[in-house]
Amino acid sequence: MKIISNPLTGITPDYPIENLGNRDEFLFLDIETTGLSAEFSMIYLIGCCYYERGRLTKRQWFAECPDDEAAILEDFSAFLSGFQTLVHFNGNQFDLPFLTERSRKHNISLSFDSFRGIDIYKRIFPYRHFLKLSNCKQKTLEQFLGIHREDTFTGGELISVYRKYVKEKDADALFLLLQHNSDDISGMIQLLPVLSYADFFQETPRITKVQTNTYRNIHEEDCKELLISFTFSSLFPRPISYHANDCYFSAREREGLVKVPIYTEEMKYFYSDYKNYYYLPEEDMAVHKSVASYVDAAFREQASAATCYTRKLSSYLPQWDYVFEPFFKREYKSPNLFFELTEELKSNRDAFSRYVIHILEMMVKTH
Repeated sequence: MKIISNPLTGITPDYPIENLGNRDEFLFLDIETTGLSAEFSMIYLIGCCYYERGRLTKRQWFAECPDDEAAILEDFSAFLSGFQTLVHFNGNQFDLPFLTERSRKHNISLSFDSFRGIDIYKRIFPYRHFLKLSNCKQKTLEQFLGIHREDTFTGGELISVYRKYVKEKDADALFLLLQHNSDDISGMIQLLPVLSYADFFQETPRITKVQTNTYRNIHEEDCKELLISFTFSSLFPRPISYHANDCYFSAREREGLVKVPIYTEEMKYFYSDYKNYYYLPEEDMAVHKSVASYVDAAFREQASAATCYTRKLSSYLPQWDYVFEPFFKREYKSPNLFFELTEELKSNRDAFSRYVIHILEMMVKTH
């Protein structure tokens, strides 16, 4: 077995790592295996990175032959006791179960139950479409952030390289194996800024400006939109934008903008207790029975759920759940919901913070 330990130079996490906890308790972890099945494959390389006296240090356990697997797991297990938080990329699904199963096969006591886990993959996966990522692989996220790596191999491609090393002890093969694992580890640290996008969805934006804008659409019609400017504490490593349901979002660094269409038209508010209302066909509206009792029976009829409404001409904003009330619809069976853009609402910054969050949640779910 080989144990290689040296400073990880030239790598600085461009992210407030204190957001995640005490950095001295962190262990960045990645493994290399001869296959995907822990029952039929082995671990030939365990790589990690940690803070030692304020500096990042890399440590790798390498099995020079399959018989070394137990030794690297034994030494890694002892080393692991000095940490409390594991940082990994999809480690919940692969690395940790694989390490646990291979340790069990060698009768080595290794458990991650007492560790806090930070899975970069799991945290960013819900926002992959929002970030317009083709997939959520580590190399894809590295490319998204503009991170360059020396290694060009996949883990699967390196299995044959490891087998070649076992047979020939080829120095070039060893270099490739260690380089791939090293790039995975350093890439994980450089990937930390991507967590800013996940952090963004856990905070309340601070509204800085709300204004209306008029523009002409492709049909040369005058249209109105609401522009909501806001700031947030997360620092985006690169600008992003997204469009869904006629709403537009863009953000750069710590500033964001949401554009929402304003619909100026007549919409309907539907009363829920329609059994207590009469519908007046001539007026095209529903009134409560206490009032309708004064209307000639020939000009009224029992309201149904679809006819129990009042109409109002006003300016409206769209919503995709019952966030703001009262809510309006164009027709009873219409799936689209709206709420009125009142003068009172225009000066309510807290309400617009909630509205921005609502729009962003809709966008994340839309793909």
